[in-house]
Amino acid sequence: GCDASVLLNSKGKNKAEKDGPPNISLHAFYVIDEAKKALETSCPGVVSCADILALAARDAVFLSGGPTWDVPKGRKDGRISLATETRQLPAPTFNISQLQQNFAQRGLTIEDLVALSGGHTLGFSHCSSFQNRIHKFNATVDVDPTMQPSFAAKLRSVCPAHNKAKNAGSPLDSSNLVFDNAYYKLLLQGKSIFSSDQALLTTPKTKALVSKFASSQEAFEKAFVTSMIKMSSLSGGQEIRLDCRVVR
Repeated sequence: GCDASVLLNSKGKNKAEKDGPPNISLHAFYVIDEAKKALETSCPGVVSCADILALAARDAVFLSGGPTWDVPKGRKDGRISLATETRQLPAPTFNISQLQQNFAQRGLTIEDLVALSGGHTLGFSHCSSFQNRIHKFNATVDVDPTMQPSFAAKLRSVCPAHNKAKNAGSPLDSSNLVFDNAYYKLLLQGKSIFSSDQALLTTPKTKALVSKFASSQEAFEKAFVTSMIKMSSLSGGQEIRLDCRVVR
């Protein structure tokens, strides 16, 4: 995704990243298309789709009440997009060891892991991403015992065991349209959505960072900006597309 591979359309038998299971909830690709069209009119072949995505992410955070920052620019767009590569994304079921390994492979630290997890202050999750916590958690209990009981009951009512509602799910936190540190506060109260969120409380270092960010919006925003700049500096592309959905 760092080379805008997530924007490429599937073609023939090649299933692209945007059609991989973790990305099925992505939408509004037309927003990027419109930005690209405007840029190609004023300065053709100069601004990559990868840079547009990084700038859009920054602006989405800012427009939701969060910080802003200077995005490193000049990245190129990738030419390959495979749905199978979405398996490299950190899964909502990951434990802390899996999360640390996944981030370390990209040169990201434990602080990056905890800070970027705070991005879950925005957005929505489908039931399939947290079913493992509210139904048949293990052989002994049905619900993850680390979840606050009334919160778990609420999720179970929205996502019953044999849920058939395609778009059923839950906001990622109680203020899911506002960029704030509520995610960390809720996490400490047993009101997190994903197993990977709860995993942040399973080591002393990650738990200390969760507590730090829960008590200070300023500390969270500073760490988040630092980590986002690191993320947007990851390289990997070869060209500047003229249309974000297709290679040149």
